[in-house]
Amino acid sequence: MSDLLHVTSSPHVRGRDDTRRIMLYVIIALLPATCFGVWNFGTHALLLIIFTVASCVLTEFAYEKLLHKKVTIGDFSAVVTGLLLALNFPSSLPLWIGVLGGIFAILVVKMLFGGLGQNFMNPALGARCFLMISFTGYMTNFSDYPGYVEVFSSATPLASLKAGGSVDLMRMMIGTIPGTIGETSAFAILIGAIFLILTGVIDLHIPGTYIVSFALFVLLFGGHGLDVRYVVIEICGGGLLLGAFFMATDYVTSPITPMGKIIFGIVLGVLTGIFRIFGASAEGVSYAIIFSNLLVPLIERITVPRAFGIVKAKKGGDAT
Repeated sequence: MSDLLHVTSSPHVRGRDDTRRIMLYVIIALLPATCFGVWNFGTHALLLIIFTVASCVLTEFAYEKLLHKKVTIGDFSAVVTGLLLALNFPSSLPLWIGVLGGIFAILVVKMLFGGLGQNFMNPALGARCFLMISFTGYMTNFSDYPGYVEVFSSATPLASLKAGGSVDLMRMMIGTIPGTIGETSAFAILIGAIFLILTGVIDLHIPGTYIVSFALFVLLFGGHGLDVRYVVIEICGGGLLLGAFFMATDYVTSPITPMGKIIFGIVLGVLTGIFRIFGASAEGVSYAIIFSNLLVPLIERITVPRAFGIVKAKKGGDAT
């Protein structure tokens, strides 16, 4: 009789996907943007990716070995962190800065807070913002792009647009423009995003709400009226697509409920719009995601449903 009444702890329904499989899917989804970035920017971009990924993996391995913890590099989360970080670098960045960024992402943002599942912000974006503050000149240098002088008068298409210049939308879609290694080709990013959606790794709650809310913000406050072309340029540039599909959807640093994801996406869209339209920078995606990561506990507090039978306590009274 006791066996019949035995109840195990939740969850009772298990899926086939584990961390390793999900991270492999993300790596596969990032391959189109990665391969295009290497083709677009050359050998140094490939070396930067390799060094950054290696620094992330080796940092996690060394930290866990030194503290006698279980080695977790086999789940490929460090590889994903390194790859995302490298794709947010300009191709001219010195290799040692990429290594420093990888160490900071894993050691400071991830491992010192308890490892995978405990970090309060996206490690790759945390490291990128650290490097932006510490090495601004290197992190904003896109002048080595082939054809830079002939095509653009500013560092990136969004910077050119913000300064009143013109932008070739088709070049932005294809990716033959200055920018970070992985953000330039909208087509390559969307191919990877479709793969993640079809495999069930992500859904459209966060990226869809993010993009739509940002588009509405730009239409209202961008100063270009109902110029659809201007909105598309803003969406395709500045790493917004890469951030929306690959970093804002991070399981650890994003809400878990459908309503929480929608609120999270709206906050992302509004913050990105504020940073781009009213700020000095033409980008803003990294900072928007990090600030929104900090709001996730609050968002989940107001959106996670209460357990059946539990009601909100009245002020000055007890719950019934």
